[in-house]
Amino acid sequence: MARNDQEDARLAALAATGILDTGSEPCFDTITRLCAQYFHADTVCLGFADQSRIWIKSYWGEPVREMPRERSIFEMVLSADGTVVVPNIAEHPNFADRRFNIRRLQVGSFASAPVRCSEGRILGTLTVFSSEPRRRMTLDEIQMLENLADMAASQLELRRLKQFLPIRSEDAARRAHSTSEIWPQCADLRRALEQREFELYYQPEVELATRRIVGLEALIRWRHPRRGIIPPAEFIPIAEECGLILPIGDWGMAEVCRQIQRWSSEHPSESAPRVCVNLSARQFAREGLADHVEALLVRTGISSHQLGLEMTESSFVTDSHTAMEVLGSLRRLGVSLLLDDFGTGYNSLDHLHVFPFDVLKIERSFIRRMTEGEQPLHIVRTIIDLARVMGMEVVAEGIETAEQYRLLCEMKCRYGQGYLFARPMPIDEITPMLDLPDRILPDPLTFASTAA
Repeated sequence: MARNDQEDARLAALAATGILDTGSEPCFDTITRLCAQYFHADTVCLGFADQSRIWIKSYWGEPVREMPRERSIFEMVLSADGTVVVPNIAEHPNFADRRFNIRRLQVGSFASAPVRCSEGRILGTLTVFSSEPRRRMTLDEIQMLENLADMAASQLELRRLKQFLPIRSEDAARRAHSTSEIWPQCADLRRALEQREFELYYQPEVELATRRIVGLEALIRWRHPRRGIIPPAEFIPIAEECGLILPIGDWGMAEVCRQIQRWSSEHPSESAPRVCVNLSARQFAREGLADHVEALLVRTGISSHQLGLEMTESSFVTDSHTAMEVLGSLRRLGVSLLLDDFGTGYNSLDHLHVFPFDVLKIERSFIRRMTEGEQPLHIVRTIIDLARVMGMEVVAEGIETAEQYRLLCEMKCRYGQGYLFARPMPIDEITPMLDLPDRILPDPLTFASTAA
């Protein structure tokens, strides 16, 4: 079986367990605790790997939530197709040159056993860490670690069976028939990710008084080999349903950081503009999001203030406690936090008081209706004044006409974006715009070709 086919089968087996994006479970916590006691370990982690991340299901000792799959211990176990024991990291060639990622853990030695599904595919690992180098494990100790990993695998299989037993065969057949007519399928999105068919378009955010580009919003597109450019509305909901929004989102954030790094190296005397990335609800619900963002910043060497994260109110209204923790961790990193589509949620004002946002983005429907009467105009004016009182910047979205532009300038709205200035565009078109003198765009009132 080809490597891609093997990985597809492994990911399908992982998805069947429903193990990702779930909370702690006592059975897995018991396994990590027993493992720590037996080996007198500093840290024990039980994690499962999707396309891009290691999701920690249970840990004992040093808190670990998630880590990149690339250059991970999971990759070593997958390559060896079995248990990996490293008694002294300092003497191991893969760690001497920092090829493998162990995040912040102080590790002198480790041993990692595979957690397999019933078909034998490796879905995750049970790993024992020690802060100091240790003697080599005996065969009995290796057997014990593998037995504990098999216990985790057994719990995983029970979980899978419990999840699917209530489904009657005729229901499953009807569901399979209905989903077969939907495009894209999860497999189409996975293939697009593997074939690097996703790309980012960039739309400028401008200072309205000067038309100077102050930032960019990154927007994902799918360049399908036969169907052409596919907008996000046609595939993001499917990615959300099948869980692929996480690796797709990870790719998007990593690509933005790499592009900021490229712009910075091409123009060392000028600061690269802040680039904002949209987060989905599932991305935002990850407790380890700040850890992942920090790893990207360190890896690319860019400044935290060059990255912005946009989220809508629907991304966090279901769990305000987690939202507060995640936002607080991101704020401490120094990244910009933007509340997108403000005014569309039921608790908009409460969210402004509770959550630490830097920038408020006025939803485009409010901007579109500004010229329709006094009430819509008053709503926009109130939002701008409210943000000013709270010390937040405001970006008006969806500016398409000269009249909207004029009204926003009169209300002293500082920033905006929309087709009046520039549409979202691929990297080869946006880069020349960043080379304009002082990054000032032509006056849209006289540069008609950029108007909608």
